[in-house]
Amino acid sequence: MDTTTILLLCTVAFAAGFVDAVSGGGGLVQTPMALVLLPHLPVATVIGTLKIPACSGTAFAAWHYAQKVTMNRKLLTVSVILAFTFAFTGSYILTLVHNDYMKPVLLIVLTFVAIYTYTKKNFGQHTHKNHSFKMQMIYTVLISIALGFYDGFIGPGAGSFLVLAHITLLGFDFLHSSAHAKIINLATNFGSVVFFVFKGSIIWSIAVPMAVCNALGGALGARMAVKKGNQFIRIFFLVVIVATLIRFGYDVLWK
Repeated sequence: MDTTTILLLCTVAFAAGFVDAVSGGGGLVQTPMALVLLPHLPVATVIGTLKIPACSGTAFAAWHYAQKVTMNRKLLTVSVILAFTFAFTGSYILTLVHNDYMKPVLLIVLTFVAIYTYTKKNFGQHTHKNHSFKMQMIYTVLISIALGFYDGFIGPGAGSFLVLAHITLLGFDFLHSSAHAKIINLATNFGSVVFFVFKGSIIWSIAVPMAVCNALGGALGARMAVKKGNQFIRIFFLVVIVATLIRFGYDVLWK
């Protein structure tokens, strides 16, 4: 692997770590560029390799959020276990079937998410929901299963969907949603990493330097998000949702 390609991949990994820590969606930065820069490698190998930097960046961001933001540890424990399990399952099923049929559905969903987030200026501010602990746990289980599987099976935008789910279903603000999403996203990434390690689909000479850069970007992004708060995260979230929409739109309409 030539030095220029490694430096470009590391730069992309840093940017992806920053974006992912703030609002999720770092895979939208990292995955397309890696596929362009590594055209000689099988797609499964590229995706498997990218799970290592994704995991490291998410880990640093999650650690920073955990130091600064109060989180519900009981809900998170259940989330982490389920998210890991279903991400592993999703990655396994990805090796058996094609996932392109999901993209038109996601295109429609993301269009509504983008419009709603833009028009509802108070979206992502704290909205108190009178859920019992049992109801909170039910929503937590549903979120973890659905998005854990999604991240393993499809991937792009999983972090953003986790943020969205915690806002709409549990009434969290952007800051607390991002904090919880990072912990859960760490579990989904780790679930996929375990699977791809077993498959032998990781090129460590690429994964390790990218992981270092992604972690640095994740730490910086989390620090900025905690410092600047909900409005900063909301803007980033909207940008990432629109970028995800464009990505899926291209896949569905032009490919």
